[in-house]
Amino acid sequence: MAGGRKQAPPREDVLAAAMEMIAERGLEKLTMAALGRAVGMSSGHLLYYFRSKDELLLQTLEWSEGRLGAERARLLTRTGTVRARLDAYVDLYVPDGHRDPHWTLWLEVWNRSQNADDEARDRQAAIEGAWHRDLVALIAEGMSRGEFRTVDPDRFAARLRALLDGFSIHVAIGLRGTDRGMILGHVREFLDTGLLADA
Repeated sequence: MAGGRKQAPPREDVLAAAMEMIAERGLEKLTMAALGRAVGMSSGHLLYYFRSKDELLLQTLEWSEGRLGAERARLLTRTGTVRARLDAYVDLYVPDGHRDPHWTLWLEVWNRSQNADDEARDRQAAIEGAWHRDLVALIAEGMSRGEFRTVDPDRFAARLRALLDGFSIHVAIGLRGTDRGMILGHVREFLDTGLLADA
């Protein structure tokens, strides 16, 4: 290496380190300086690559969502009933518990999006759109196979995702009286009532 300078770690290593810091210490401890120490870079170098903490958070979310998207694709293409795959989708969507790192990151990106530019908003919409398209496709497949009654797949998916988002926020922030098992029970009841009645 020229001049003995250390090369910057690959972008994916930086994003993985950011996600690990969020999981271990919470978002408030994720600073450019702390992340720089973790990956052997100065905070100035991190700012050069990511421009701002908002951009770092959005790229970390996109990286995390890419991994979740691959897992979602595996779940949705496996054999079995459509309902079993829909339950797997819901299971993947709902946070594991209080301070779930992925949901902690989502909440922060949503919060910061109030002041985000159009490009950042479009990137967030792309992530949400992938979840929505997969859900619409699942519901349509369940209808075509006779497992689900006839509904408007897009409208039903929009309502289900709103329900999932609301409940997931409760779990992620640790709202008293809510837990993951209870939330999954509510969602499954909603699915039974909305999709299985008169199938």
